[in-house]
Amino acid sequence: MNTAKSFDSYVAAAPEEVRETLVRLRRVIKHAAPRATERISYRMPFYEYGGVGYKGRLIYFAAFKNHIGVFIPSSLSGACPRELEKYRTAKAAFRFPLDRPFPFALIGKTVKALVKRRDAEAGTPKRRAARSSGGRSRTV
Repeated sequence: MNTAKSFDSYVAAAPEEVRETLVRLRRVIKHAAPRATERISYRMPFYEYGGVGYKGRLIYFAAFKNHIGVFIPSSLSGACPRELEKYRTAKAAFRFPLDRPFPFALIGKTVKALVKRRDAEAGTPKRRAARSSGGRSRTV
């Protein structure tokens, strides 16, 4: 795939047989994390999520010849539902073969769990101190 500048150009460059799955995957992610911002990084779509003074990467995905890869920042991999384990290929990488039905509901459940984890992280004392000091940590 060439270097896409947007989700739409990413889908346009993807093989025709996977485009519908990518569009539906986008809808599922946006539904599960409506405040997430869509971007392109590492030549694939990803979603950034956060509140005032804090943003973090939530989930990436990419189309390959025989599968769709979903990548989660390793700091969030512990928040993933157990059902996702059978698709794991590395600590925070998951592979969904194109010759099987894509588990959209499981991805929605996963994104909701990731959002919940990001929200919890944003409320920790360390994050609150960083936000209140303009991003600089304070020593007490």
